[in-house]
Amino acid sequence: MANTETALKEATTVIEGALGAALVDYTSGMALGTIGGGKDLDLTVAAAGNTDVVRAKLRTMEQLGLKEGIEDILITLGSQYHMIRLLKGRGTNGLFLYIALDKQRANLAMARHQLKKIEAELEV
Repeated sequence: MANTETALKEATTVIEGALGAALVDYTSGMALGTIGGGKDLDLTVAAAGNTDVVRAKLRTMEQLGLKEGIEDILITLGSQYHMIRLLKGRGTNGLFLYIALDKQRANLAMARHQLKKIEAELEV
């Protein structure tokens, strides 16, 4: 089992093109851990902003009567991908993994696969 720091370090070293990652509590909008980022990618701001994205999607799904859970949310920018993976493991209710990827270097299928693997190993 991996702790938050180990999981985030794995996300940014194993996933090609990773610019930064965070583990976020979407009930509060707080980042429980971050790695990477920089002056152009403030992961604390990204955590709070993506919390709004997750909450809006969950509200919309409820209004539509959809009973399925969200696996991940992908936001495509000109030069980056931003991926949000809602966690479903024991003790991870209300949490998501967030990763920003360089669009030129990232492989989305592999990034999704690796995030799923990291999720399975994460213990919060």
